[in-house]
Amino acid sequence: MSTAAAEQVKGGSFLLTPIGAMPQFTAEEFGDDAKEFARAARDFIEGEVIPRDEEIDKLDLPLTIELMKKAGELGLLGLEVPEAYEGMDVDKRTAMLVLEEMSKQGSFAVSYSANTGIGTLPIVYFGTEAQKKAYLPKLATGEWLAAYALTEAGSGSDALGAKATAVLDGDHWVLNGTKMWITNAGFADVFVIFAKVGGKDFSAFIVEKTDPGVSTGAEEKKMGIKGSSTRTVILENCRIPKDRLLGEIGKGHKIAFGILNIGRFKLGVGSQGGMKRILEYTIKYTSERQQFGKPINSFGLIQQKLADMATKIFVAEALNFRTIGYLDDALHATSWDSPTAGADKMAAIDEYAIECSISKVWASEALFNVADEAVQAFGGYGFSAEYPAEKAQRDCRINRIFEGTNEINRLLIAGTLLKRAMKGELPLMQFGQQVAKEISNPIKAESFTGPLARLKHGVELSKRQCMLAAGLAVQVLGQKLVDNQEVMARMSNMLMEIYAMESAVVRAERMVESGHRWAQIARDMTELYVNESWHKVHGDARMLCADVVEGEALRHALAGVKAFTEFHPTSSARLRGRIASELIQKGYYPVEVF
Repeated sequence: MSTAAAEQVKGGSFLLTPIGAMPQFTAEEFGDDAKEFARAARDFIEGEVIPRDEEIDKLDLPLTIELMKKAGELGLLGLEVPEAYEGMDVDKRTAMLVLEEMSKQGSFAVSYSANTGIGTLPIVYFGTEAQKKAYLPKLATGEWLAAYALTEAGSGSDALGAKATAVLDGDHWVLNGTKMWITNAGFADVFVIFAKVGGKDFSAFIVEKTDPGVSTGAEEKKMGIKGSSTRTVILENCRIPKDRLLGEIGKGHKIAFGILNIGRFKLGVGSQGGMKRILEYTIKYTSERQQFGKPINSFGLIQQKLADMATKIFVAEALNFRTIGYLDDALHATSWDSPTAGADKMAAIDEYAIECSISKVWASEALFNVADEAVQAFGGYGFSAEYPAEKAQRDCRINRIFEGTNEINRLLIAGTLLKRAMKGELPLMQFGQQVAKEISNPIKAESFTGPLARLKHGVELSKRQCMLAAGLAVQVLGQKLVDNQEVMARMSNMLMEIYAMESAVVRAERMVESGHRWAQIARDMTELYVNESWHKVHGDARMLCADVVEGEALRHALAGVKAFTEFHPTSSARLRGRIASELIQKGYYPVEVF
C-alpha cells in the first residue's frame, strides 16, 4: 500500500466502500527483514520460554526478568523505539509479526507486551527529548522494564474517573493514590502513572520505583496468566522532579486513549499467536487419542472443531494485518523530525480506532472459542491441569477484559462510526440513501468478478443489511441511540463480521489469483467463514430492527432487509472435511507466513 493510497483510507470506511476497492496489506506481503525478526522471536520463544513454562507460571519473577533481558539483548524489546534511542524503529508490520511469536506463552506474552507496548510507547510518542534520552535506551535494551498504571478501584472503564492526585510543590510533583491491576508492577523499574492535577486535570507522569513514596502491594491471585506480575501500585506523598510530567497538564486522556488503541490491535495480533499454538497441540492430541479403534480426529465433529479453529486463525490474520497496514501507512506519512511528531502519530493511529477495537474484540473472542474447543477435544484430559488446554483457557480469558472490556469496545466501534458520520467525516447518510434505492433492485451476484465473486456478493449484501438496520435505529432513536447499549452492541457485531469477512475474502482471492501454495485451503476457510457469518449479520439485522420498531413498521423494515438475502451457502461440512484433512496431514496451521 502506498502512502498516497493510505491517505484516502478513512477509518470505518470499509462499510461504505465496495469490496476490493480499498488497499489491504496481507500476511503474504511480509518482506524478508520482517521474517528474520520473526524467526529470531520464534527461536527465542521455543528455545528459551516455552521449555520453562511451568517455572514461569509459578510466578518465578527472577526468571521472567532474566528472559525479558535476554529478549532485550536480541533487540526484541526495542523494535518500536526510534534508532536515536538504541531501538530498531521497525514498522508496525514487523513488530506485530514478532509479537505473534512472543504471544505463544500466555504469562510471558503479557509481561512482554505490557513492557514494549503500553509501558514504553507513551514515552516514545509523548516524552520530551530529555525524557526519551533518559528512559528509552534503558527500556530498548532491557536494562530497565516498564509498567503502565491507569486503573483504580473506582475507575476501570471510566478511566477519567481516577482519584489519584498530583500537586506541584516547588520543583517537584507530589503524587497520592492507588493504582490497581498493574501488570509488571512486581519488577518494573519505571511506571507511566495517571493522576489529576488539582483534582481535575487528568495528566500523565513518569515514576521510578526508587522514588520516595512508591510501593507495591502483594501479587494478585488470578484465574490465569499466573506467571505475570499483577499488583497495586501505591503512591504516598511520592515526590518526583517537575520534569517528569509526560505530555501536557490536562492532556493525559490523549496519552491514555491513544496508547489503548495501540494496545488493542496488539492484543488482537497476540491472540492469533495463541490460537496457533493451541491448534498445534490439539491436532497432535486428536491424532494420538484413539477411540473405537481409530484416532478421534477421524470423526466429523472433531474435524469440525479443528477446521473452525484454523479458520478463525486465517480470518484473524487477515483482519489484523489489514489494520496494521493502514496504521503503518498513516504513520509513514508522519515524521519524527516534526516538533509535533508524537501528536501526529497518535492522530494517525486514532484514525483507525474502529479497526483497532475490532481487532481486539474479534480476535480475543476467537481465541477464547479456540481454547474452549481445545478443552472439549481433549475431553476429560482437557479439564486436567496436567494438559495444556486447561491453562490456555484460563490464560486467554483476560483478553476480553484487557485494554477496555469487549463491551466497552463494542460501544466504541458503533459510537465512533456514528460520531464520524455526524461530523461529515464518513458519508453514512449517502450510503444509506443508496441502499434504500437498491431495495427494489438489489445488487446481483453477476456484478462481481474473480474466483471469489460469490463471496464478494455475500459481503456486499451484508453491508446493505447492516446499513438498513443501523439507519432505522438512527432514524427512530436519534440522539438516544448512543444510550441504547444493546442496539449499539448489535450494530458493532455486524460491523465486526463485515470487516472480518471482507478482509478474509480479499486475502484469499489474492492467494488464489497468485497461485499461492495454500490457495485452496485459504479459499475453503474463507468460504466456510462467509457461509457461517453471513447468517450472523442477517440475524443481527433482523433483531436490530425488532429492537427499535414493531407492528407494520417492523414488517416493512424486515422486508427491506430480506431484499438483500440472495446469498446461497455451500456445504460447510464438506469444507470442514477438506480443511481438517490438510491440518491433520500437516500437523499444524499450514498457511505459513515464513
